Amino acid sequence: MKVRVGFIGLGAMGFPMAVNMAEAGHDVLGMDIDEAVMQRFMETGGKAALSVAEIVAHSDVVVTMLPAGDHVKACVAELIGAGYSSKLLVDFSTIGVEAARDVHELCARHGIRVLDAPVTGGVMGAEKGSLTVMVGGSHDDFQAAKPVLEAVGASITYAGGPGCGQAVKVCNNMAAGIIKIAVCEAFALAERLGVDKKVLFDVASHGSANCFALTTTCPVPGLVPTAPSSHGYKGGFATRLMLKDMKLAQSAAAAYGVPVALGSAATSLYEHCTQAGLGDLDNSIIFKVVNGDFSYQSNK
Repeated sequence: MKVRVGFIGLGAMGFPMAVNMAEAGHDVLGMDIDEAVMQRFMETGGKAALSVAEIVAHSDVVVTMLPAGDHVKACVAELIGAGYSSKLLVDFSTIGVEAARDVHELCARHGIRVLDAPVTGGVMGAEKGSLTVMVGGSHDDFQAAKPVLEAVGASITYAGGPGCGQAVKVCNNMAAGIIKIAVCEAFALAERLGVDKKVLFDVASHGSANCFALTTTCPVPGLVPTAPSSHGYKGGFATRLMLKDMKLAQSAAAAYGVPVALGSAATSLYEHCTQAGLGDLDNSIIFKVVNGDFSYQSNK
């Protein structure tokens, strides 16, 4: 089924997601504050909007992929101001549970149906249309949004009511952030013990340490050709974004009284890495800090 989609936020993740929606046959009108990105979107055959009013006039469904909760709330206010109502908003951003529930409440007051639908899978997943999407909101709205969700995701899960998509996302990414550091520590120790990195990789990838952080986004260069580490740690999921997600998980844990000692320690390490100026590189750059190849103290 062809859907008229207004896509707001054509960043590293949003751009390929919007392209995939268009390639799936949807009528996509894109919008971003970066004019160069808008130009690049048009060069792929996409259509560009210059205002939220254009998005509203065009769309049956508006989707957003924005950096933080404040950006999403401001965008919703603009949509309301432009007369968007009785239609569906799908927010792919990662903004945390409380912010998502605020958005649900704001939209409900103005007759907008909304789904919080954060994604995981990184830039590679966005480019391939193979993201994992976790969705919170009305189940009926989830069913109605399936054609749009399926254009960007290979695994789409209804997580529950308002905010549940965000809840699953922050829990998943907290675990992923911890696991990435565990993989880094294992390789750093193996190197000191005189074990070849390929030997550890072969054993771990067929053993109990097998995981996405090892076989898909391996932090050690040269072991997985498609991993960001094998390309100068470029692309992938930026360290600053991992830090953002880790902090969202910390906030949720504090609000609900859940002890997350490993999550807290991992958050601190990603923060050190970001403060060192590595925030725009893939989060697997954390291996360089763990392995002692890079001292963040000397770069503050």
